[in-house]
Amino acid sequence: MSAANADFLKGFFQKQKDEKLERYSHLNHNVKKGQILFVGSSLMEQFPINEIAMTHGLINIIYNRGIGGYTIPEMIDSMDTQIFDLEPSKIFINIGTNDISIPDETKDKLVDDYKTVLTEIKHRLPETKVYLMAYYPVNMKVAEKQPWPDAKRAVQLRKERLEEANKAIADLAMEFGYKYIDVNNGLTDENGETKEEYSIDGIHMWSDAYEVVFANMKDYILE
Repeated sequence: MSAANADFLKGFFQKQKDEKLERYSHLNHNVKKGQILFVGSSLMEQFPINEIAMTHGLINIIYNRGIGGYTIPEMIDSMDTQIFDLEPSKIFINIGTNDISIPDETKDKLVDDYKTVLTEIKHRLPETKVYLMAYYPVNMKVAEKQPWPDAKRAVQLRKERLEEANKAIADLAMEFGYKYIDVNNGLTDENGETKEEYSIDGIHMWSDAYEVVFANMKDYILE
């Protein structure tokens, strides 16, 4: 890909993220505060939580403020709109998948950035229950079929770093007195990868997979 094309795509995706954040800002004018919040990047944005919850008879109000492509530093800059304007009673977080796909990302930087998010939540929402969700597995076979540049390498990085990253997030949850949820039970095949039938592109998942994730976290939503 040429430098010009790369810059065009970068600008295009940034515009999409900025517009999504602005839409959330307008939606926040009418939210019912004190409810449940799902927040993170694309893997949270694409979680059809309201449809799944209604199908299973849940009456909880759940707001989703995920933004595709977001890294933890981007969330840090957007926490008022994504989190604090809603004053949630519970927050389920899935952020950092894009960070661990960056070649020069280190575990220390991931932890420091995530800690900044949690410190701010602890300070501004001391009574809110917070749940840190495990990073999802990937599927290399599906990733290899994708046309977008560097797909295989990005997914390979996530696979290599997944266990260490999840351990780091679990440790952060303990440090802050929050809960870590391993939502991946039932998602993986015999190789520890996302089941092929659940995987869209090696990273993102079909709604069938989110039914499994929901089953693994339903009790936390209801507690």
